[in-house]
Amino acid sequence: MRVLVVGNGGREHALAWKISQSPRLKRLWIAPGNAGTALEGENVDIASDDIAGIVAFCKKESVDLVVVGPELPLSLGLVDVLAKEKIKAFGPSRAAAQLEASKVTCKLLLRQADVPTAEYQSFRDADSAMRYVKARYPGERDKTPLVVKADGLASGKGVIVCSRREQVLDAIDRMGRKNEFGKAGLPMVIEERLEGQEVSVLAITDGRTILPLPAAQDHKAAYDGDQGPNTGGMGAYSPTPVIDEELLATVEDKILIPSIHTMKRNRKPFRGVLYAGLMLTPTGPKVLEYNVRFGDPECQPILMRLKSDLLDILEATVDGRLDEIDTPIWDPRPSICVVMASAGYPGEYTVGEEITGLEAAANVPDVKVFHAGTSRKDGKVVTTGGRVLGVTALGESLANAKLNAYKGVQAIRWPGAWCRKDISDKASAFVRSNS
Repeated sequence: MRVLVVGNGGREHALAWKISQSPRLKRLWIAPGNAGTALEGENVDIASDDIAGIVAFCKKESVDLVVVGPELPLSLGLVDVLAKEKIKAFGPSRAAAQLEASKVTCKLLLRQADVPTAEYQSFRDADSAMRYVKARYPGERDKTPLVVKADGLASGKGVIVCSRREQVLDAIDRMGRKNEFGKAGLPMVIEERLEGQEVSVLAITDGRTILPLPAAQDHKAAYDGDQGPNTGGMGAYSPTPVIDEELLATVEDKILIPSIHTMKRNRKPFRGVLYAGLMLTPTGPKVLEYNVRFGDPECQPILMRLKSDLLDILEATVDGRLDEIDTPIWDPRPSICVVMASAGYPGEYTVGEEITGLEAAANVPDVKVFHAGTSRKDGKVVTTGGRVLGVTALGESLANAKLNAYKGVQAIRWPGAWCRKDISDKASAFVRSNS
């Protein structure tokens, strides 16, 4: 098959790497790709949101399958446009992609499907949101466990978790008045703050059959101990002891199935990856958000463990015959991805720094370095983004996987490089507290 992967992040590098292992692959392109994806296939200089450019390339090169990585081209309707040209594409339609592109749309779907989630209110402007908070929490020092969310796409940063009223009012001001998140900031959603362990459950579906993937746990906060602002994700590991088989079955039965069935009834059938961000509360799992694509960085440790042919799974999903393929085979060893970031991320960060030690990291046993924000300049690999690399490793145990991943991290250098040091420690703490 002739395959095009759309995107330029760590998720797309992982997808390209896994697809490149298929014996059925004839040629692989990545648009626009990065310095790492160039090792797996051929990069083409087409932006991931250049719908016309992607379609023209597919027609010119007779592409058999397009695998769309990021949320933006999905929300712009890339899959719909390709379908009109009779080009197969893995990913949801524009209508179905609104589950991620609009927090309000997601909340309405969850309510309609009777899926457990946090209580919420949505607001079209900052003034009405301010009045709501001041009326409900009149005391200046009131504890205010609320979360303020930008409705639109904000690269994983449009969620502000608050404990006090002044924090909530400041978040509303940033979104609705200062336009910190641009057009994505309005409308906004204000919901109750849920407490518990946060986990990610991803499932591939063709709209009828659901194939849950091994659960993963992301680390959204910037710094160790889940401190600091939210990021696009500073690391992840899979599987997680927080989700056992019984709980995974509950998630499938109470969350995934009703959501997908409701989408079908609404004539917005979902095909692709449905990513449920969950909070495991004392009363059971509740949906924090839906994403409509492989998570980044969750994709990296999950695909690191996949032993089956990913291309077979993706094509069966597009063709609506997911029920016909063999059950995927997974490496029993756990996997950990540690994100290395640029100085200043998730705020303003520097770019253009030369990265050294990539070859040494690649030589660490059971380690794969997935590129996210990189490019090649004058024969050197340089930084181009906030999240730069996802150093991913397998291990006989979670502790061993962590050791391997951080050995890879230690081999890599550029000015200002940093990472969290506690990726996967949540698993150890959970096991201790439940033993």
